[in-house]
Amino acid sequence: MMMSLDPFRELDRMAATLLDRRDTPRIMPIDLYRDADHFVLTAELPGVDPGSVDVDVDGQLLTIRAERTPRSQEGVQWLARERAAGAFQRQLTLGRDIDTEGISAHYENGVLSVMIPVAEKAKPRKIAIATASDRAEVTA
Repeated sequence: MMMSLDPFRELDRMAATLLDRRDTPRIMPIDLYRDADHFVLTAELPGVDPGSVDVDVDGQLLTIRAERTPRSQEGVQWLARERAAGAFQRQLTLGRDIDTEGISAHYENGVLSVMIPVAEKAKPRKIAIATASDRAEVTA
C-alpha cells in the first residue's frame, strides 16, 4: 500500500508530539445548566474506570479528578493513538448560594453527572404584601 506524503498531517503529528505533556492534568469537557432548584454538571470521561473518579468540595471549590490508564500490550505497533491517557482534572468555583452538603454524583456510560442543589435561602420565594389595614393592626 502506497501512501502519499501529507506535510500538514506530518506537521500536526510533530506538533502534537512536542506539545504533549503526559504528566499535566488534562481538561475534561463539561456541560453545566440550571434545572429549577439545582444545577447539573455533566463531564465526559469515556474509558475511565469509575474507581478512579473523585469529586470533592473544599469551601466553594468543586474539584473533579479522574484517570484513564493507557493500554499497554506487548508487541503491538500503534498506528494511531489519539485518546489521551493520564490524569484529568476540572475545578469550578461555586457561588455562595449553593448547598454544598447536598451535592451528589453519578457515573454511567462514561458520563459523570453532578447534581448541585441551590440553597433554600437562594430559591425564589413569594413576598407577602402588607396593606394599610394590616399596618394599623400592628401599631395599635
